[in-house]
Amino acid sequence: MRIVAILFLCFFALSLQAQKAKKPNVIYIYADDLGYGELGCYGQTKIKTPNLDKLAKEGIRFTQHYTGAPVCAPARTMLMTGKHAGHAYIRGNYELGGFEDNKEGGQMPLPEGAFTIADLMKKAGYATAAIGKWGLGMSNSTGDPNKHGFDYFYGYLDQKQAHNFYPTHLWENGKWDTLRNSYIKVHEALPKDETNPQAFEKFKGKDYSLTKMAEKTLTYIRQHKDEPFFLYLPYTGPHLSLQAPEEAVKEYIGQFEEQPYRGEKGYASTLYPRSTYAAMITYMDKQIGRIMALLKELNLDENTLVMFSSDNGATFDTGGADINFFNSIAGLRGRKQDLYEGGIREPFIAKWPKKIKAGQISDLVSTQYDLMETLAELTGVKPAKNDGISFLPTLLGNTQQQKHHPYLYFEFPEKGGQVAVRMGNFKGVKSNMKKDKDANWEIYDLKNDEKETTDISSLHPELIKQFEAIVKKEHQPSHIREWEFIDPKF
Repeated sequence: MRIVAILFLCFFALSLQAQKAKKPNVIYIYADDLGYGELGCYGQTKIKTPNLDKLAKEGIRFTQHYTGAPVCAPARTMLMTGKHAGHAYIRGNYELGGFEDNKEGGQMPLPEGAFTIADLMKKAGYATAAIGKWGLGMSNSTGDPNKHGFDYFYGYLDQKQAHNFYPTHLWENGKWDTLRNSYIKVHEALPKDETNPQAFEKFKGKDYSLTKMAEKTLTYIRQHKDEPFFLYLPYTGPHLSLQAPEEAVKEYIGQFEEQPYRGEKGYASTLYPRSTYAAMITYMDKQIGRIMALLKELNLDENTLVMFSSDNGATFDTGGADINFFNSIAGLRGRKQDLYEGGIREPFIAKWPKKIKAGQISDLVSTQYDLMETLAELTGVKPAKNDGISFLPTLLGNTQQQKHHPYLYFEFPEKGGQVAVRMGNFKGVKSNMKKDKDANWEIYDLKNDEKETTDISSLHPELIKQFEAIVKKEHQPSHIREWEFIDPKF
C-alpha cells in the first residue's frame, strides 16, 4: 500500500511538472526610440539588423501596429497596464530629480496596486523579470518594478540616467550595482572647433550598459530554463546619447559621409555620429541574436514566444542623430513626440515556432496596450480592466476569430497638446490644443495617403463629429494639471 502511495505521489509530481513545462515562455523586447523604418525587414538599407530580420522571416511582421504614446514613460505605462492614453495613470514624461547620480529621482511612479502584465504572468505561474530601462519609478517609490509583478529587475530605473550608455551604476532589485565607469556629464558640449580625438574619449567607459543587460538576460534564461518565464526586455538602443562599443562603430566607419558631433544639441559628443547611430542598432540586434541562439541551445526555442517592438517613433533632431539620412521613419510624417504616424507606428515582430506560421505579414490595426489581453488569452488568467483586444488569434493564424478595435484613441499633453483617433482607414489629428482646445481636426485617408500629406477634413464633417464624440467618451481627467489640456477646469 505504501509503495502505491509513493508511486501515486511520484506520478502526481511528474504530472504537475509536465503541466508546468507546457506553458510557453514569453519574451517581449522593447527598443527605445527605434523608428518604424530602422530594421532591414521594414525597408532599412544602411543599418544591418540580420537577427531581427531573421526573426521576422521565421515569424510574423505587423505593418500597422501602434504604441500608446509617442514618448518613453507613458508608452511603457500603457504597455504595462493595457490602458490607452485617455485612461492611463502616466501620460507624459514627468521628470523628478536631475541627471547627476546624487539627484537621481526617476519619473512619475506607477501607483500602488496598478495591475501590470507582470502581475498577470505571476498569477499564471511564471517567473518574471524586467531587464533594461524601467522609467516608471525608483525602488523607493510606489513604482518599484519589484512591487509590480517582477521578481527580478536589472537596469536603469531613471530614464535620465539612460541618456548615458556608460553610467556609474545600474540597479539590481533596488540595489546599486557599481560599473567600471567614471561619471560622465553627457550633456556637456565640446568647443565648436574641437577636433582632437582625445577630447571625445571622455564620453566613453569600460562597461556598456546594453552589454550588461544582455549578460544578465542570458544568465536569467539559464537559471530559469526548467520553469516557465516571462522576460520583459526594454533595451535602450538606439536612444541618445550616441555611444556604442568601439568594435561596433568600426564596422560602419568609412561607409557614410559624416562630421564630428560636439554636443551642440545636447547629449554626448562623438567623432562618428552616423556610424555610431547605426552601430547602436546593429549592436542591439547582435544581443538579440545571442538570446535566440541560447534558446536554441537550451531547446527552449519551440516553447518560447518572442516579440519585438519599440516604445515610440525615431528621435527628433537632437543629439547628433540624423534620421532623415537613415530614412528612420520610412517616409512617414512625424517622429517622437508627434501623433502623426512617424511618432506612433511601430515595428512589431513575433516568432513562436510551430505556432506562428513563418513569413507572415499582417496589416491588423493593433496596439501595444493589446498585450495585456493577448497574454490573458494565452495563459487563461483574467486581467484587470483594460482597453486592449487580444491579437493572439492573428499570431496563431486564426484570423477569422480576430476581434478588431472600432478605433484607436491617443492623447498626448506635451508638444502643445495633441489628440488623434484612428478609425478604419481614417485618421484624425488635433494639435496645439493648449493654445486652442477647439483647434481644427486634420483628417487623413491612411489607405491612400499613408504619409499624411493631404488633409481631407473639409470633405468629412461627419467624421469630425465622430472624432469629437470619441474624445469626449475616452478622455478621463488626469491627476496632473500639466496633462489636463482637453477639458481643463483651471
